[in-house]
Amino acid sequence: FVARDRAYRDRCGSEGFSALVLGTENADADHARYIEAGLSAGDMLGFSRAFTDSAGKSDTASFKLAFASGTGATDAFLFACERIKAPKVDRTALQIHPNGATGIIEVVAVSNEPPKQHRLISIATRSPATGQGSSTAFGLPNATLALLDPVAFETRFGIPAGAPSELRFAGIVFSVRFADTVAKLFAASSVKHEIRGDDIVVRPASGQGAAFIFREKA
Repeated sequence: FVARDRAYRDRCGSEGFSALVLGTENADADHARYIEAGLSAGDMLGFSRAFTDSAGKSDTASFKLAFASGTGATDAFLFACERIKAPKVDRTALQIHPNGATGIIEVVAVSNEPPKQHRLISIATRSPATGQGSSTAFGLPNATLALLDPVAFETRFGIPAGAPSELRFAGIVFSVRFADTVAKLFAASSVKHEIRGDDIVVRPASGQGAAFIFREKA
């Protein structure tokens, strides 16, 4: 896990995100599927860590991970995460954001040849591709994974797709309660942003590395 992220950092720098995590109830079964499909990205990883909430209450969180990657997708991988033990602490403070974000609607990936990545993503997400050509999508239980070619990415978000890549995660679309509140917050905080249809687009910046898109959703 660490080695693959380190390889991404060596190629792409310290910005951006190298992997997409998918929730699962059986990481062992996912690992077996990845091996059978020839997409396993290495041994499983189990780990635990301490968690302390704002009131000082502590507990332990435990996880089990299974990894998937395609041979050509050297700039990104996917992994399934099973929560073996969820800490019984108050996480409310971590789930409230000044910009009103309530969740992730979509993760956006870019590929020079999207069809070549369909099998990897379909198996990892347990979802068939919908759409074709320059733009496809994979349905997740609580979001969508969009796979675009560089032209489609730039057309949709008004941002260059960056260096050529077999597969790279390039953006996240967040749901927010009120788009005008987000726009005012960004203006007051001198955060550069653009309005594109129903989206507020923040270009990749230092400490971020991917496009952040905010969309009002009731």
